[in-house]
Amino acid sequence: MISNSLLEPVARNEFAPPLHQTHWAIRARLLWEYRRLLARVAVISLLVSMAIAFVIPKRYRSKTSIMPPEQQSSSTMMLAALASRSPNLGSLGSLASSLMGTHSTTALFVDFLRSGTVSSHLIDRFDLQHVYHKRYRIDTAKHLARCTKIADDKKSGIITIEVDDTDPIRARNLAQGYLDELNQLVTQTNTSAAHRERVFIEQRLRVVRAELETAQVQLSDFASKTSAIDVVAQTKAMVDAGARVQAELMVEQSELQSLRQMYGDGNVRVREAEARIAALQNGLKKMTGSPVPPATDGGDDSSTVQNASEDTTELYPPLRQLPRLAVPYADLYRRVKTQEAAFELLTQQYELARLEEARDVPSVSVIDPPGIPEKKYFPPRILLTLLLAFLSITATAALILMRDNWSKVDARDPRKALAADVITVTRHRIDSALSRKRGAA
Repeated sequence: MISNSLLEPVARNEFAPPLHQTHWAIRARLLWEYRRLLARVAVISLLVSMAIAFVIPKRYRSKTSIMPPEQQSSSTMMLAALASRSPNLGSLGSLASSLMGTHSTTALFVDFLRSGTVSSHLIDRFDLQHVYHKRYRIDTAKHLARCTKIADDKKSGIITIEVDDTDPIRARNLAQGYLDELNQLVTQTNTSAAHRERVFIEQRLRVVRAELETAQVQLSDFASKTSAIDVVAQTKAMVDAGARVQAELMVEQSELQSLRQMYGDGNVRVREAEARIAALQNGLKKMTGSPVPPATDGGDDSSTVQNASEDTTELYPPLRQLPRLAVPYADLYRRVKTQEAAFELLTQQYELARLEEARDVPSVSVIDPPGIPEKKYFPPRILLTLLLAFLSITATAALILMRDNWSKVDARDPRKALAADVITVTRHRIDSALSRKRGAA
């Protein structure tokens, strides 16, 4: 038979708690014995954590959101409209949506905001090297990138810009600076057809304006030297005036013949009639002019006519010289009118090109402008204080348990022997270094 002494341990262990519950109770009892130490650590850690939380400078966040423009052509818009009306064009609708370029434009604007050009301009504009206490610009750019968060919504295409700074006003100014630099960069990199057309028309308009001014000056000089203001009107007026003078001359000559028959050649009335006839003939001669062309010096026709007419004292050019003046006058007049028509047409096209360029330049639509933040977003002082205090208490409890487990290890255990040797050697070297330092001092 089995003795009762062998059964007693089995009977005692039958109602014993599990091994893990025993270890838990032992550790809890050990921590309870050190409750005063843990309480002191909790109080000290709370005070230290609170001091650390209040020492950390406040940070403010300014936020803005923008909507990039959609550059859609008429063909892609037509494809999208057809795809939306027809249920059988699902693949075509997805192709049209991809061709519209909303997402590519959003990605392009995000790359613009993260570019080195924008960050470099912001560093110079706000003197961020001095603000961030950085020696090199590359370190300043990295710090600015860490303080800036740029995100885009894949569905709506809205771009959100968040800037953190210790100064709320500077945070708002930096967010606004991103918008300003983005607008400027988009305008500089715009190479659309409307822009190239506007530049070409502007250059051509400048040339046409100069040619128009030159032609007007030449026409005015020609008219002032030759008195040829309007050759067609002047010719008609001169012909009418010549016809009237010739009619008067014929009447005077008929009257002279009748007076000679009645009174003879020595009569006063006959002499007066002869004087009137001589005056009419002289005026008709001046009005008609000489049919002989003026002498040329190898120059062009216009310069010859101008040089020949410079010394005249008549109000209008002679009738026989008007056909010669008509050719250079018509040429100069035609050049002026041509340049005026070209200038007027180019001016209209230039205004239209400017309007088209203004519509074609992608402008940033600001949804939420950046404002001055009223509340800090970092640090969360209560949460930070509680977290640091909890970590301190946890670390103290872990050290107490580790120390208790280490004390229960047998002294002949190789791990404990190794630790003792390492501690002994480390203490010896530290003491030797301190003694050498005291001797040198």
